[in-house]
Amino acid sequence: MNATRLAPQGPRTTRTPTLLLAVTCAVTAANVYLCQPLLGPVAASLGTRPDALGAVPTATQLGYAAGILLIVPAGDSHDRRRLILGLGTACAVALAACAAAPTAGWLTAASLAVGVCSPVPQLVTPLAVALSTGDGGRTVGVVQGGLLVGVLASRAYAGSLADLAGWRCVYAGSALLTLLLVAVLARTLPTAPSAARGSYRTALASLPRLARHPLVARTVLSGALVGIAFGAFWTALTFLLTDTYGMGATAVGLFGLVAAVSALASPYAGRAVRRIGRRGATAALAALVVLGWLVMLPGGRSLTALVVGVVVLDVGVWGGQVVCQTVLFTLDPAVHSRLNTLYFTLRFAGIALGSAIGAAVWGAGGWTAVAVTGAGAAAAGLVVGVLPGRAAGGAPGSRVSRPTLNDGL
Repeated sequence: MNATRLAPQGPRTTRTPTLLLAVTCAVTAANVYLCQPLLGPVAASLGTRPDALGAVPTATQLGYAAGILLIVPAGDSHDRRRLILGLGTACAVALAACAAAPTAGWLTAASLAVGVCSPVPQLVTPLAVALSTGDGGRTVGVVQGGLLVGVLASRAYAGSLADLAGWRCVYAGSALLTLLLVAVLARTLPTAPSAARGSYRTALASLPRLARHPLVARTVLSGALVGIAFGAFWTALTFLLTDTYGMGATAVGLFGLVAAVSALASPYAGRAVRRIGRRGATAALAALVVLGWLVMLPGGRSLTALVVGVVVLDVGVWGGQVVCQTVLFTLDPAVHSRLNTLYFTLRFAGIALGSAIGAAVWGAGGWTAVAVTGAGAAAAGLVVGVLPGRAAGGAPGSRVSRPTLNDGL
């Protein structure tokens, strides 16, 4: 099997299934980020400090990373449609548990479950590529654009509804919306045959070998470092807007709508790989993340700087994610779900680590310290992302061979 061939031609699809899959990504990804603008109202309701609830977004992101690691590899050997429907149903139950949480510990545990049950977009994207007969980069961009809209709009939705009806209604409403989505998908979601053979155990055991592939290793590590910068931003932003500017949950959530402007660039990011190459596209998007942090450096004194910086940072973060997936999906289609597993496990582990770092650095040094930390993590991601091939595969003259994706799989 050729390790560099493009995805196979599948059943001809129309724009409607692609848009349905984009909506699926939007709704399911939104559930992971609901908690961030709710930290203030939840803290007041449960009688604790907002910064003490940093464990809630961290647990959600860690759960998401665990779900991606343990569940998404099954997409290479099992029916992705059944996996998507099962995860959606389980996530609705976990969201209902969040709505009923009587303590911060309960909410943290339920949030972990929400994360574990939420890696639907990581199954949807390979399915969309398998069903598409057009430009794979464009398909990834459209589907990831839906994910982006869901992630960013969820903050505005969660903040506004929390102010109107309370934070518990946010989780209850999301549980009902997720169940409605599952019902629609059960009637309309198309299927595509798996490109791989073998058991789930075999797929899971192959992950370390795939991770040693030089291109995969660079792409995954770069995404994780940028994820640290992203997680630190959204957690610390809540504290900044609440403590420094005295804003409520609605105002915090509206920053998600400001950042949603970056969704317009998402479909074009995948094409950048073809036009300027992997390294050029990776460098350009990671540089935007660094620039966004630099613009936001005086954010403790300037809302204008915050607004502009949010847009720049999110264009870089989400455009870079599309670029990384486009690069990975030019490799063997039989391992696309596992490539998504590697990328997003490290990506969301990075975001979870960034959330924890952001809360800790905020307490120790305020917004300026958070901005310096975020810019440094993004800069490290830029450097890793543009490393030449020899750097990840071994020094010139090394006897260590570059593994192919299908070796032993």
